[in-house]
Amino acid sequence: MAKASITVINLLCLLVLCRATESPQYEVVHVESDFEIRHYRGATWMSATVNDLSFQRATLFGFHRLFQFIQGANLNFSRVAMTSPVVTSLIPGAGPLHSSAYVIRFYLPAKFQDSPPTPLPELNLRPYTWDSHFVAVRKFSGFATDDTVVKEAEKLGTSLSLSPWANSTTSTDYAYSIAQYDPPFHLFSRLNEVWVDVDASIFAGKATF
Repeated sequence: MAKASITVINLLCLLVLCRATESPQYEVVHVESDFEIRHYRGATWMSATVNDLSFQRATLFGFHRLFQFIQGANLNFSRVAMTSPVVTSLIPGAGPLHSSAYVIRFYLPAKFQDSPPTPLPELNLRPYTWDSHFVAVRKFSGFATDDTVVKEAEKLGTSLSLSPWANSTTSTDYAYSIAQYDPPFHLFSRLNEVWVDVDASIFAGKATF
């Protein structure tokens, strides 16, 4: 039964992710050989918290709840267009991935930025205002698995420590985030990213939004 449920959820992901259009707006303010610094403007997301030690399971079941929301499981009965990426943020804690919980986020289209539909209570979702912030971003290909996300996050941490951005990471509720852009059926040239918040105050006066 569990395998069947996961298959159904994967099919749902396939149907909606391939139609993704809108994405959060950002400006690249600095580029290194294997990462870049971006400035993201403030935006509203819908979020699902999942208590699980597995990044993959948490993302799967968190997105399933978000999928129901965008398909009309809200008090407005509104259908919400799919966006990309789907972002999973790791809340530091115990366990093999040093996490006891994850927050899976869905970027709301411009139409709903100012007035998000209210999710049905049983979905246990909440709007999240992600304020304007700077992030260090490392891109990686393939599938984002429990093993690969940890390795890619460690690589970004090493790169930061050897760059002018050493000790620039900022204290937040999340250790790092994983952004996934592609549907499950997309087997090649997949795009994923590791995001880590950084202090980029030197760019604060140069941001265009």
